[in-house]
Amino acid sequence: MKESDSIWMDGALVPWADATVHVLSHGLHYGTAVLEGTRAFETATGPAVFRLDEHLRRLFRSAAMIGLSIPYTMDELRAATLETVRANGHPSCYIRHLVHRGYGEMGIAARGCPVTVSIATWEWGALLGAGVRLMTSSWRRNDHTAVPTAAKATGPYLNSVLAKSEALDAGYDEALLLNASGHVSEATGANVFVVRDGRLFTPPSSAGALEGITQDTVERLAADLGVPVARQDLLRSDLYAADEAFLCGTAAGIVPVFSLDNRELGGAGPITGKLADAYDAAVHGRDDRYRTWLTPVTA
Repeated sequence: MKESDSIWMDGALVPWADATVHVLSHGLHYGTAVLEGTRAFETATGPAVFRLDEHLRRLFRSAAMIGLSIPYTMDELRAATLETVRANGHPSCYIRHLVHRGYGEMGIAARGCPVTVSIATWEWGALLGAGVRLMTSSWRRNDHTAVPTAAKATGPYLNSVLAKSEALDAGYDEALLLNASGHVSEATGANVFVVRDGRLFTPPSSAGALEGITQDTVERLAADLGVPVARQDLLRSDLYAADEAFLCGTAAGIVPVFSLDNRELGGAGPITGKLADAYDAAVHGRDDRYRTWLTPVTA
């Protein structure tokens, strides 16, 4: 990956190579950490972070769900995020917030470990390219009765790592995860949308899907385009029979699904294309209706 100059750690910018943690950090051993993936986009008036406050609110919610107390306010982390993007001179970039239980003591219930917060930024293109070939993973999505699937926590991401590796090893681009009931949940790091008869459908959070900020963005863009959208349980066969399907997420953007389990889908169809264009206009500040979603870096 392309390294940036600085990473914000616990209140100060430090050189990229010096942003290290102890090998006995609790989060490294037990997954006691939460994260956010955010992006800054280039606009006509300079870089701006897309839906920063929503990402920070979800970070705080995730931390509360797994029992972490973030030692900074949301205002402080907002300012630190903008400071980090500015310091690294990015016209556009990916932003990774991480909150983890650090080094202090070992053991599963090590409550005495300090909580460490970091913000890293780097220039990163669209994660999944122009489109994906999906396979249904043999791994099932984490169940909400086992871990809080509404929390964007690091430990449960092993589920996605295993599914992604399985898909890549089999020659696919990405994996589709079903929940224990056999309903569609999400991809390994993106929400799923299906287009059928001019309507949009996406799995609800009760299916184990993270409540995606890009998912919410797509729903609001669709409403403004006059495209009906609903959150409801979906079967794998609903994707097989779809007119179009796409994935969406901060790292990926809006990405057409070309096939699932070697069954050809609609790919970059008309509704997917309209939503992708609307999303591109929103994140780059070309549509004034969505200006409130952008936080200027230079402000």
